[in-house]
Amino acid sequence: MTPSDRRGTPISTLVVDDEPLARRNLTLLLRRDPDIGSIEECASGAEAVEAIRHRKPDLVFLDVQMPECGGFDVLELLGADLPQTIIFVTAHDEYALCAFEAGALDYLLKPFDDARFMRALARAKEKIAHYASHRQAPRRVVVKSPGRLLFIDVPDIDWVEAASYYACLHVGRETHVIRRTLSELERDLGDAFIRIHRSTIVNLERVRGLTLQSSGEYAVVLRTGVELPVSRRYRKPLHERLISTSPPA
Repeated sequence: MTPSDRRGTPISTLVVDDEPLARRNLTLLLRRDPDIGSIEECASGAEAVEAIRHRKPDLVFLDVQMPECGGFDVLELLGADLPQTIIFVTAHDEYALCAFEAGALDYLLKPFDDARFMRALARAKEKIAHYASHRQAPRRVVVKSPGRLLFIDVPDIDWVEAASYYACLHVGRETHVIRRTLSELERDLGDAFIRIHRSTIVNLERVRGLTLQSSGEYAVVLRTGVELPVSRRYRKPLHERLISTSPPA
């Protein structure tokens, strides 16, 4: 069983380095791995702090030395908002001990070859999979609005739609907007939900079937009758999950 099988969701990743070529090299290597989902890049420590707080990536590749705000500064500024898996990337070996003391999983010393990178990535995937397998999904989602709090039971959510830094929870005929990103919800809602499009995740228990559209693409049909397009990237994982969660005929 692969880490992505156990997580059920792609790994969101952030690459932080002030050198464009270094960021590009890491991004190209990451795109080779099918378990990797979204990949964001930051050119400074200050950008990284903001991105980590808002996006909450599963995995961060973090350069040690950057102008004004280096890798260790990023961790200090984040405080309790530290990502669960950090790999430091640097051309200087003297920071290795400090990196591990700060909670880094690995320390990639530039220049590194593909094999060394893959070993680091494999360790990260194992840690993320272990964390996911021991994490309990929330029972309810809190929706805040002026003057009230609304508690929505997670099994009642049909599907979730991305809206920039917000997400729209579709519950029957109602829609509730919360200040959470789709990546955060995908990670937190648990294995009952799966991404079918870059802007959509669905509750597997609410899926009635799949339909082939005139465009040649598939759409998920929910119990409510709503049809949601499935992108090619997520078609196979969705099909496998639907088959694995359906009882034999």
